[in-house]
Amino acid sequence: MDAPGLGVELQEFLRATTPAALADILCALAATSRSVAAHVRRGSLAGRLGAAVGVNSDGDAQKQLDMFADSAFVRGLGDCSVRAIASEEREGAPAISAGGEYLVALDPLDGSSNIEIDMTIGTVFSVLAAPATGEAGEAAFLKPGHKQRAAGFTLYGPQTIFVFTTGAGVHVATLDPANARFFLTAQHLAIPEGRSEFAINMSNSRHWPAPVKAYVDDLLMGAEGPRGRDFNMRWVASMAADAYRVLMRGGVYLYPDDARPGYQRGRLHLLYEANPIALLIEQAGGLAIDGVNRILDIGFDDVHARTPLIFGSTDKVELARGYFLDGHRSAARAPLFGRRGLWRAS
Repeated sequence: MDAPGLGVELQEFLRATTPAALADILCALAATSRSVAAHVRRGSLAGRLGAAVGVNSDGDAQKQLDMFADSAFVRGLGDCSVRAIASEEREGAPAISAGGEYLVALDPLDGSSNIEIDMTIGTVFSVLAAPATGEAGEAAFLKPGHKQRAAGFTLYGPQTIFVFTTGAGVHVATLDPANARFFLTAQHLAIPEGRSEFAINMSNSRHWPAPVKAYVDDLLMGAEGPRGRDFNMRWVASMAADAYRVLMRGGVYLYPDDARPGYQRGRLHLLYEANPIALLIEQAGGLAIDGVNRILDIGFDDVHARTPLIFGSTDKVELARGYFLDGHRSAARAPLFGRRGLWRAS
């Protein structure tokens, strides 16, 4: 059967293109996203959504909206074929359904620092196959990212957008506030090459590893530097929002490891942040690495394991990888090469 086209309701699209149990999970994730979006829209009328209410297993502050979203998604998946759920906000991987076919890993609320300033936040998810038999504890989630059966994120911004892949391209559904239903608005996204945007938190530049510092320094030299063009920097402080911009407009996103305590192995979680974003990026023709290695091939031994992350259009990411592999040598260190254009790269 041909897949439905643009404008079709998300549920109809998923039922026509995706195995039934997996379609149920994606529909439940979208439906729960809708309820989270409604809660977010109420803002301070719903309470102090950005108020700290505790800390998670990594010692990161948990905010009221983090916990609301976590509970909402666990409830929303309760009737699906989900064996267990791993979440940034929870220890372990609580069981959901003994016979469930799938595992779900979540960052229930991405971009918590944006909650109280009315900027875009999101939810990031990953779906894996459950073991054939037995209970599914934390060990069942410790699979490289290329084993994912589906991945995606929801953005809560001016529009509520559900971005997803089941391994056959990246698709986008947009919530219609008039009837509270998601409709397909884009199919088979392809990341544009050759664009001039990058995303990184510049305030941490003094802590970056040398290859990242050299790479960004060359970007900042603009048309006078080795890249031969001016670049714009963007930083939303919500990885999902930055990923959507890259999917739509190209460029590169960098969240490296750095010298600060707790950041030496990167700060993003591999299971439920880096892996789902990496699958989406690759499905759209891009690349995601930890500096050298493909994110989707990295093994790990903890559901909360962290990683550095660089993703975006393949040309940009391959160039960044070169700074690591070549000992962070930079043509910008030699004015002849930077200014006379003997070494230009996109």
